[in-house]
Amino acid sequence: MPAEGKGSYALLLCAEDSEYVKKVHGGYYDVFVDLLGDQGETWHVYRASRGHLPRDDGGVIDGYDGFVITGSCNDAHGDDRWIKELIDLVAILNAKRKKVLGVCFGHQILCRALGGKTGRACKGWDIGVTCIHPSQSMTKLLSSLQIPCHLPVIECHQDEVWELPPLAEEMAKSDRTGIEMFRFGDHIMGIQGHPEYTKDILLHLVDRLLQSNLIQNSHAEAANESLSAREPDREAWKKLCKGFLKGNLLPLA
Repeated sequence: MPAEGKGSYALLLCAEDSEYVKKVHGGYYDVFVDLLGDQGETWHVYRASRGHLPRDDGGVIDGYDGFVITGSCNDAHGDDRWIKELIDLVAILNAKRKKVLGVCFGHQILCRALGGKTGRACKGWDIGVTCIHPSQSMTKLLSSLQIPCHLPVIECHQDEVWELPPLAEEMAKSDRTGIEMFRFGDHIMGIQGHPEYTKDILLHLVDRLLQSNLIQNSHAEAANESLSAREPDREAWKKLCKGFLKGNLLPLA
């Protein structure tokens, strides 16, 4: 059960740590807590891809102030047992109006769990640094937070949200991806990009994908070019994500 303190959060880790990320960054748990955590908080990790999830008994779920669903090498539209269990958990979290932030695969899982549609990206792999185009309401929110509207973020995905759930609101899009961000009520937000990634994490991931023949040389070259052309604004994303998870910063519809 979560411990009492400044705040308690659950990280639902949907991917295994690579040797590189463990060696250099301490694992994806540390990467996310570095982005989202504050001193005095309690963060627990659940290895969702191994079937480990917080259960709706004993007050475990109620004890958390927020949940974060990470990226994954799996497809959010897949039917693996753990994916179905994760979708069931999102339904519970939504009913309890718990704050939930979904990143990449997590963004797609939120969409599917709430009644939207996901699948292979229409334009194929999107890898590199992308500038998103915020909606009008999102632009107002960013302005109030003194965050630049172009918001460059690292991307690495071959799936995407095809259709938003009923009552969900699109918050941003990009040239390659139709739905980069969405919100559902004031308690659920999905982000297609990876605000937690650093450049070196992406470069190592691109190399792994290339060595595994999952992407072509052209994908790697395009990713490297985008990384050289612009910097991901990790601090701006940190401010936005922490503000959502720990406050009430979503724009009104």
